[in-house]
Amino acid sequence: MKYLKGKGCFNDNSHQRRNHEHNQASKQNGPFTRAAPSHMTTKRQSSPQSNPSSSGVDRSVDLSSGPSTSSFNPLSITFTVTNENSHTKPNQPVNTKTTATLSCASKPSAHKLSTPIGNPTKYLAIDCEMVGAGPKGSISQLARCSIVSYDGDVVYDKFIKPSMFITDFRTRWSGIRPKDLFKATPFVQARKEILRLLMGKIVIGHAIHNDFKALGYTHPADMTRDTSKIPLLNRKAGFGEKECASLKRLTKAIFNRDIQTGRKGHSSVEDAKATMELYKVVEEEWERTLASTS
Repeated sequence: MKYLKGKGCFNDNSHQRRNHEHNQASKQNGPFTRAAPSHMTTKRQSSPQSNPSSSGVDRSVDLSSGPSTSSFNPLSITFTVTNENSHTKPNQPVNTKTTATLSCASKPSAHKLSTPIGNPTKYLAIDCEMVGAGPKGSISQLARCSIVSYDGDVVYDKFIKPSMFITDFRTRWSGIRPKDLFKATPFVQARKEILRLLMGKIVIGHAIHNDFKALGYTHPADMTRDTSKIPLLNRKAGFGEKECASLKRLTKAIFNRDIQTGRKGHSSVEDAKATMELYKVVEEEWERTLASTS
């Protein structure tokens, strides 16, 4: 027996008891597995509040195979911000909607609209048509007044009924007919409306003293521009500097356009627009000359 025990043919009772306890533990706890090193894996447990569908589930992420995308939250994105001194700030969740709004607001348009010389809202061009009263129609009376803006838009255009009895409608030149004055605005009312528009404006006209005389009005000289008395405009048209050229001749010479044609007479709207266009041709040089002389 001693010989057989020495050869290991018989196991000690204590050794058998240890094997029995080990087998019982294996049946209760499952097969024994060796734990993975701590630097190879990490456990990430989803919070039941942040992800209800994954409550109570443990997920192991292998860091050696790169970051996991299974827990990506579409409502927040982590950014790394670098300032001018190349110092990085800790990663912080940023709301993508707010970030997009800020990025759009940080690029204001640098675009600026160009404007003409001076303030265009201060410029008006006027033209009036007159009829005759008194013996042989020798007394001029205002029968129509048209005012246009710097851009040529009609600001005012009305037929006006003179306070005196008309003896000559001067239709060939004025374009006024008796029917035009049948329901026309009375002179006193029209004069108030016109002077209200001209107040504080730079008024442009051709032989404009005739228009002011028909209105019984005097406009400040430094705010009046008469296209019939501009030597620079005459030079551009090829006329003598002291020549008093008509509006029709100047428009034809500079723009190669005919106005005041036909048998219907003149149109005060057409004449006012032509006057403004002529002024704009020499506006910059003329205003500079006036500023230097004043």
